[in-house]
Amino acid sequence: MDAPEEPQPPVIYTMENKPIVTCAGDQNLFTSIYPTLSQQLPREPMEWRRSYGRAPKMIHLESNFVQFKEELLPKEGNKALLTFPFLHIYWTECCDTEVYKATVKDDLTKWQNVLKAHSSVDWLIVVVENDAKKKNKTNILPRTSIVDKIRNDFCNKQSDRCVVLSDPLKDSSRTQESWNAFLTKLRTSLLMSFTKNLGKFEDDMRTLREKRTEPGWSFCDYFMVQEELAFVFEMLQQFEDALVQYDELDALFSQYVVNFGAGDGANWLTFFCEPVRSWNGLVLRKPIDMEKRELIQRQEATLLDLRSYLFSRQCTLLLFLQRPWEVAQRALQLLHSCVQELKLLEVSVPPGALDCWVFLSCLEVLQRIEGCCDRAQIDSNIAHTVGLWSYATEKLKSLGYLCGLVSEEGPNSEDLNRIVDLLAGLGAERPETANTAQSPYKKLKEALSSVEAFEKHYLDLSHAAIEMHTSIGRTRSARLVGKDLAEFYMRKKSPQKAEVYLQGALKNYLAEGWALPITHTRKQLAECQKHLGQTENYLQTSSLLAGDEHLPGKERKHFCQEILSFASRRTDSPGQKIVLPLHCFAYLRDLHFTPSSAVVHVGGVLSVDITLCSRMPIPVRVEHIAINVHFSVEKNSCRKTAEWLSKHKTANGVITFPVETSPLPATQNSLPALELYEMLERSPSDNSLTTTGIICRNVHLLLRRQESSTSLETPSGVALEDGAHVLKCSDVTLEPGANRITFRTQAKEPGTYTLRQLCASLGPVWFALPHLYPLVQYDVYSQEPQLLVEPLADSLLAGIPQKVKFTVTTGHYTVKNGDSLQLSNAEAMLILCRAENRAVIYSNTREKASDVLLRVQSSDKVTSISLPAAPAYHMIEFELEVLSLPSAPVTGGESSTLGTTEPHRKQKDTQRAGHCMATTDHKVSIDCPWSIYSTVIALTFSVPFRTTHSLLSAGTRKYIQVCVQNLSELDFQLSDGDLVDPGCGADLQLVPLNAKSPQAIHSKQSVFFVWELLWAREPPPSLRCRFSVGFSPASEGQLSVPLKPYTYEFQVENFFTLYNVRAEILPPSGTEHCRTGSLCSLEVSITRLSDLLEVDKDEALTETDEYFSTKLMYEVVDNSSNWAVCGKSSGVVSMPVAAQATHRVHMQVMPLFAGYLPLPDVRLFKYLPHHSAHSSQLDADSWIESDSLSLDKHLDDQPDSGSVRSRGSAHSASSGEHKGLPMPRLQALPPGQVFNSSTGTQILVIPSKDDHVLEVSVT
Repeated sequence: MDAPEEPQPPVIYTMENKPIVTCAGDQNLFTSIYPTLSQQLPREPMEWRRSYGRAPKMIHLESNFVQFKEELLPKEGNKALLTFPFLHIYWTECCDTEVYKATVKDDLTKWQNVLKAHSSVDWLIVVVENDAKKKNKTNILPRTSIVDKIRNDFCNKQSDRCVVLSDPLKDSSRTQESWNAFLTKLRTSLLMSFTKNLGKFEDDMRTLREKRTEPGWSFCDYFMVQEELAFVFEMLQQFEDALVQYDELDALFSQYVVNFGAGDGANWLTFFCEPVRSWNGLVLRKPIDMEKRELIQRQEATLLDLRSYLFSRQCTLLLFLQRPWEVAQRALQLLHSCVQELKLLEVSVPPGALDCWVFLSCLEVLQRIEGCCDRAQIDSNIAHTVGLWSYATEKLKSLGYLCGLVSEEGPNSEDLNRIVDLLAGLGAERPETANTAQSPYKKLKEALSSVEAFEKHYLDLSHAAIEMHTSIGRTRSARLVGKDLAEFYMRKKSPQKAEVYLQGALKNYLAEGWALPITHTRKQLAECQKHLGQTENYLQTSSLLAGDEHLPGKERKHFCQEILSFASRRTDSPGQKIVLPLHCFAYLRDLHFTPSSAVVHVGGVLSVDITLCSRMPIPVRVEHIAINVHFSVEKNSCRKTAEWLSKHKTANGVITFPVETSPLPATQNSLPALELYEMLERSPSDNSLTTTGIICRNVHLLLRRQESSTSLETPSGVALEDGAHVLKCSDVTLEPGANRITFRTQAKEPGTYTLRQLCASLGPVWFALPHLYPLVQYDVYSQEPQLLVEPLADSLLAGIPQKVKFTVTTGHYTVKNGDSLQLSNAEAMLILCRAENRAVIYSNTREKASDVLLRVQSSDKVTSISLPAAPAYHMIEFELEVLSLPSAPVTGGESSTLGTTEPHRKQKDTQRAGHCMATTDHKVSIDCPWSIYSTVIALTFSVPFRTTHSLLSAGTRKYIQVCVQNLSELDFQLSDGDLVDPGCGADLQLVPLNAKSPQAIHSKQSVFFVWELLWAREPPPSLRCRFSVGFSPASEGQLSVPLKPYTYEFQVENFFTLYNVRAEILPPSGTEHCRTGSLCSLEVSITRLSDLLEVDKDEALTETDEYFSTKLMYEVVDNSSNWAVCGKSSGVVSMPVAAQATHRVHMQVMPLFAGYLPLPDVRLFKYLPHHSAHSSQLDADSWIESDSLSLDKHLDDQPDSGSVRSRGSAHSASSGEHKGLPMPRLQALPPGQVFNSSTGTQILVIPSKDDHVLEVSVT
């Protein structure tokens, strides 16, 4: 059963040409089979493989079956492919041997002879088998014998050229298999023949193209050959390949035209240089324009004929390929290229003929596309067709101007004759468009018929083009069409309609920066505004054109004279002003303040120099140039000093302004960036921060209202500010280019003055710059008088003369003769009066005004400084020397503990933490003549020395050491060091052990002084000492005043030695030296060195019948971990208070290392009962010791054993007994009362001889 035919794409126009296949033999047989054959043949695609590496394609083969005639066979030299028979088939259903021999064989022989005579080698023999005929015949041979005979007779070496078709009209599986085999063979043979002949044709065509440089070669002949190839591809429905052939012809012809324009012309091009006599446009409604094809074939076609025919064929193929939008793109390119080719070939074209041809062609292409696309497709692809609409509008406009259809009077006789000639060149309307109401021919004819008709058609086309351009976002193109429309309205004397389109075009050009279109559009707009009587708009546009460098000088001067003429004219109302933007007339380049800080005091003179660059081509006399100034008084502005205000100004006082070249209103994307600045306000008195914040300096630009509907060349509505503060210059002539203008003003009121507007007036015409940006301000200050006292050095040193700088800022106060500063003298600080002191007077700009002698008078309580006379807003500077008495802070009693090992370590820590100099503040009250209140200043002096003391012991001999450390950066000379105790008499002596000569003490170094204490009887419990030493800077010579010595007072307590502690280690018996790991004997001797003294009378003292005694606790500690103490390491002893009373303690120790080892430390504590009043005075170590001791009831019976268990065991063993019992306390003896005579002693320990095995486990 036949499969349903596949749906084919809609074909609008097609050629009926198909590959020709001839049929010989039994025609009735073929007629019966033809319907089935014509349906089945194109149903299955075949892969077509081509030469030269071209990609294979799947094609559906169709054929035009015709009866075989010898006239159909190609003759020699005939290269036509459309009439070429690609395959020859002989049909027979003979199944009788006799019939075969009688008729069929002879007919086959004649058929093959004719094919051989014409060199046709593509043939097939089809034998049709019919079962019905077999039954009616008695002498029928088997089918195979007939087929074999045919193959033997005609297909000796090509047996496959004989094909059997069994019962083709039946519907059976055998019949279907037979059909499939036959169709496969038929398609294969036809495709092979087609490929072979087509390849030969392409080779011949290629050979012909390579001969194009030979004389006599004709492009038209070659055109017909390659078009034949295109027809073949179209016949096979390979429209893409067919289009390629026409594109190659197009490119070849275009190249020849370009070469002709370059001077390399071909002879055959002369046929296309004939004058144009017909301009009826493109013909796209027929698949083949046979009329123009015949002209090409006869070599009588013009350039427009060739281009029209070539494009019509390309259009047909593109529509077959369903690419109508490419037709529009190619059409626009074709129309533009044809115009250029006519110029290159210098073809004679009547005026307006080419415009008619382009107009008709544009509309023909548009209507052709509309005929094969629906409205939705057309609306969504406007971008492809809008170019044709614009081009048609442009050409219709050209025809209107050419034929006088735009002028007010209408066309004259010459214009009418031209219209008649143009319509004659169109010829008669084509039959295919004769019944179309809106055909291009009818539209053009109607548009040229009258002024009203032309206006209607031109406006329709223009508005349609503008709408299309706008809908797809092509604003520039829409504005361009609008400009043409504005020009049309100006010709029609309708400037009010033209202004809208000109303003729109100008807005677009300004936004994108197109300089030349801006200039041209402004000229049109100026003409329009002049006709409309828009004086203000016209003056603004004229000023822009007068300053436009793209215009010739003559035109610029014309527009400048227009402004000057209006300015010299007297208006009806004297107060009327026309305000225009300044950038049209001139622009502000920079501004310079004098003084450069832009800060002046009240009554001061400020100069403002501006550079105004005139855009006018000629000198212009300006009546007034004014700057409007806004005055504002800020909060706390009276407290701002000139120095503070100057910090917020530009360094050189020059402010540069950006050049404004466009009057565009600021859009969202063109707004200026935020200019944020930090604002810090400090107190004028102590420079402390009082206010901080952020300010925006261009807020006046950011917060302006944006008018979206404001046109660009209309007045910007600049409002002139009227205020009391105006800087003005009169009668100024502005030369072209830069002009320097100076404004001067005298400050009257303190505050901030902001320059807001710059205006230049020419009679009633005012040019104004509404906002000066960046922000331009100058400040006027009124400052209170101030006194500033500051040291010249980083820090003031006590004890030596130091210079202090006095700065008097007069402010608004005028210092008169007789004004003075009254300083109250401080007790410990002196103000030194030199023989000659000078004072320097400066102006507010730090310019030296004068240098005068300063008179200083001093009494016991007051120092008077007479100030020199000085005007307001000046500064008086002078220097004085001050001297602070040196002294060190008095130390307490606890300082006397310095001097032995443990306290000495604490002293180093104290020095490390306190390496900075001690300071002393001196407050001075100053009475100023401009104020009823006193000014209190504080001067901080640093003591250059740091002093410490320590007590040293050597048995019962005592020494006091004083260390003086220089913390300053200066070097000093120390002399006359002295230490005295004002409260002691002759029984106590301090014997100095120091050098007599002066000693140098460098920066960051120390000098030590030592005195030995000698006493004749019992020493006092404490000493109050005062150390003094003379000093002077090492780098300076003789000082003007004598320096007082540096003093240091301290107190020393409990300095008499009461106990001597001695330790001794003895090796084991029988050995000479101690060995590591062996027990050695440690003997500790505690000896009382004096009888009962006043310091012994405390709670620990016990009185018996025979003597006084006190309880002491000893403790053996080895902080260096060289010894292991075995057994008890501490104990309590009862020590008689008598001279040379000795207590000995024995214990075992073991050395842990070999070498010379120091002996363990032995410490002594007072053992106080629980009710001791001194328990509150125990230090931290005593509290720790007392927590690990327990009271023994047999305390008095065992004095030698120490009566105390070791600390660790005692606490654990008797922790339960301590509950509710009072605990004893320990008090460390002062270091001056205990002397350890074994300090520094070392003992030799030798290594043990035993071998030890050390097991190491590594994991």
